[in-house]
Amino acid sequence: MTFLRQLLRSFLPFLVGLPLLFAFHEALRASGSQAYTLLLTTVGVNVILAVSLNVVNGATGQFSLGHAGFMAVGAYTSAKITLALAGLQLSFLPVALSDQLFFALALAAAMAVAGLAGVLVGLPSLRLRGDYLAIVTLGFGEIIRSVIENMKSLGQATGLSGLPLRTNLVWVGAGALATVVMARRLSVSTQGRALFAIREDEVAAEAMGVDTTGYKVRAFVISAAYAGLAGALISHAILLATPRMFTFVRSIEVVVMIVLGGLGSITGSVLSAVVLTLGLEALREFQAYRMVVYAALLIALMLLRPQGIFGTHELWDLKLFKRGGRKPTAAGGPGAAGGPAAPGAAGAGGTP
Repeated sequence: MTFLRQLLRSFLPFLVGLPLLFAFHEALRASGSQAYTLLLTTVGVNVILAVSLNVVNGATGQFSLGHAGFMAVGAYTSAKITLALAGLQLSFLPVALSDQLFFALALAAAMAVAGLAGVLVGLPSLRLRGDYLAIVTLGFGEIIRSVIENMKSLGQATGLSGLPLRTNLVWVGAGALATVVMARRLSVSTQGRALFAIREDEVAAEAMGVDTTGYKVRAFVISAAYAGLAGALISHAILLATPRMFTFVRSIEVVVMIVLGGLGSITGSVLSAVVLTLGLEALREFQAYRMVVYAALLIALMLLRPQGIFGTHELWDLKLFKRGGRKPTAAGGPGAAGGPAAPGAAGAGGTP
């Protein structure tokens, strides 16, 4: 019964969300507004990036600056697959459905290869902490970009163009929904409690039997896989994959989103990704001063609320979403830090 309840909680958001996404996609397509479609696609991709990076920087307490590198791995992996399969069709399916099936295969491959890249980077580097880890992940992102710029098969500095249009609001919405559900289910799981314990005190967590390096690598792989998904979606929305899309600045933008939303808060990451993306678009009319206003707002928010919009809390921590008005826990899950549950969480996390 418990397993069925957990399974229902994982799939219920999709049962409710996917029909709404289909209806919204059809309504927007009927209106013929391509600009709004691209803007909402960008919002959804940024939500995927922010929530996935929050698994490492927020839940685990590490500091990664290589998210754009994993995004590039996913983008180029999916681009090569869709370009190779562009002229093929499954005879027993309509053309549109066949293309979407091939795109699903490309997305899965993008996540798998990006996750593998996360393993290759995580195993040697996650024994490091703080600034040292940030430098290693930053170096990884720059290495990926430099390799792409010098490979003829990947288009070098010009990248891969002429990608088929496969990304739509249904794919982006489903990806964002899957990322949020993943982060939420992770936060209330045994592994999530172990990650929170590592965030609060890695030495104490290790003393309680938590395999700190192993759990950090797993979090890194999960985060990298969803970054690869985001890269695949955005490249097939703008029909282009180029190294200029995956620079160090892109990684910093995602870090800004999770810091503003609140490290460890899934809700905060979603809200800040939406607000910052729409805010930059709203300031486009003031092109000369857009980044000045944007930076001033970031500085003001950090001065007024340094813990971020939500801190370590979640929307579902509000009493409105609680049965019996139970006291909310930090980081949206049991064993969140700062309370007496953290040592117990470390003990529980040692034996998944």
